[in-house]
Amino acid sequence: MLEIILISAFFISFVVIVAMTYKMHHHIKSCKEKNEDEKAERLQTLQNWFYVLIVLSSICGVFIIYMLLQGTIYESHLFEWMNLAVRWIHITFGIAWIGASFYFVFLENALNRTKDVRDELAGNLWAVHGGGFYYVEKYKVAPKEIPKDLHWFKYEAYFTWLSGFCLLAIVYYFNAKSYLIDPEVMALTPYQAIAISIGSLIVGWILYDQICKKLANNKVVFTLLITLLLVLSAWFYSQVFSGRAAYIHFGAFIGTLMAANVFFVIIPGQKRMVAAAKKGLAPNPEDGKAAFIRSYTNNYFTLPVLFVMISNHFPSTFGNEYQWVVLIAITLGSAGIKHYLNLREKGELSVWVFPISVLILLAVALGTAPAKPNYEDCKEAVTLEQVSTIIQNRCTTCHSENPTDAVWKVAPNGVKYDTQEQIYNLKDKIFQRVVVSKNMPFNNNQTEMTQEERDLINCWINQGASK
Repeated sequence: MLEIILISAFFISFVVIVAMTYKMHHHIKSCKEKNEDEKAERLQTLQNWFYVLIVLSSICGVFIIYMLLQGTIYESHLFEWMNLAVRWIHITFGIAWIGASFYFVFLENALNRTKDVRDELAGNLWAVHGGGFYYVEKYKVAPKEIPKDLHWFKYEAYFTWLSGFCLLAIVYYFNAKSYLIDPEVMALTPYQAIAISIGSLIVGWILYDQICKKLANNKVVFTLLITLLLVLSAWFYSQVFSGRAAYIHFGAFIGTLMAANVFFVIIPGQKRMVAAAKKGLAPNPEDGKAAFIRSYTNNYFTLPVLFVMISNHFPSTFGNEYQWVVLIAITLGSAGIKHYLNLREKGELSVWVFPISVLILLAVALGTAPAKPNYEDCKEAVTLEQVSTIIQNRCTTCHSENPTDAVWKVAPNGVKYDTQEQIYNLKDKIFQRVVVSKNMPFNNNQTEMTQEERDLINCWINQGASK
C-alpha cells in the first residue's frame, strides 16, 4: 500500500513539474506588458516552488526504488550509488558556497576605502583574472536605484545543506546500527539516535541565533560563547554517537548554522533592503550589519567544516580516546589560520596567530600518535601467517572478493584481505584501523576481535612486519 501511495505521489509531482515548467515559459513570454518588479517576483515564486517539487519528487522516487529493492542483493548497490551521487552534489555545491564566502570576505578585506572613493561607497577594488580586468564597488548601504538584474547568492548554501542532510540520512540514518550507534558509548535505538541527531541541530541553531542577536556587538564575549557552544556540541556528540558519527554531526551542526544564517538572516535582510530602496526609502543599516556578522562567522566555520568532510578517512582523529578534544583543537587551529588569512588580506600584520594555530595542529598530530607496544608482550617474533589468521577470521566477512556480511555485498573501498600479499601491502591501513583507532572490525567489533589479537598485530608491525 505504501509503495502505491509513493508511486502516485511521484507521478503527480512529475506532472506538476512539467506543468510548472510550461507555465514559467509561458509567463516569461506573455507578461511583457506587466510591471517588471511584479514579473520578477512572480517568476521567483514559481522557481522556488519548482525547486521544492523537484526535491520532493526526487526523494519519493529514490524511496520507491529503495522499497522495491529492500532485502535484495541490489540494496547495498543502491546505497553505494546514492552515496556517490549525493556526495558529488554536496561537494559541488559546497565548493561553490565556500568559494563565494572566501571571495566576498577577501573582497571586504581588500577594498580600497580611501583613495578616490565616492561618498556613497564603502570601497572599491580593481582585479585581474583569466585575462580580464574587473572593477568592483561596494555601497555603504544601497545604490539610489536598484538594478533590474541583481544576482542573489543563496542557492549554493541551500543546496549544500539539503544535499548534506540527504547524505546524513543515506549514510547514518538508514544504517544507524552500523554507523550512528555505538553501544559502548550509549545504547540507543535507531529512532532515538535519529531524533537526537535532528533535535541537536534545531536546538543548536536556537542557541547560536540568540548569541548572535544579543551579544554580536561584544566581540570578545561573542567569540568566547560561540567557541563554548562548539566545544559543548563536540563533547555532546562524542557522548552519544560513534566516533565517526560524532565528527560528521559536528560538521552537520556547523553547516546547519551556516545555512540557517543565510536562510533566516542574510537573505531576508537583503530582501528588506532591496524593497526599501525600490520604494525610495532609506534601507535599515541594521539589516546589512546583521547579514555581515553572520556572513563573517560563516567564513570562520569553513575550514573546520572542510576538515570534518574528510575526517572519516582518518581514524586516528575520530577514533582517538579523546576524540572531541582532537576535534576542537583542529577546529580552533584551522579557524585561527582563517583568521590569519583574513588579517593578511586587510594588510594587517599578525605575529602570533599563524604560529599558534600551526602549533595547535602539530600538537594534535603528536598527541594522536600511537604508543609502542610493551615488548615484554612481544618476546617472540610474530609472523605474517599469524596475522593472516587473525585477519581471515575477523575481517574478511567484509573485506573479501566475496563478502559474507549482511550489509556489505562489495568490499568497502575495494579493500580486500584474501591473501597474505594483500594483508602485507595494506599493513599501514590495518595498523591505523585495528591498533590505533580500534574502529575495525566494523559495526562495533561485530566479529569480536580480542585485545590480544590487536596486540599481536601491533607487535608484528613494530617488529618490522616481516613476510
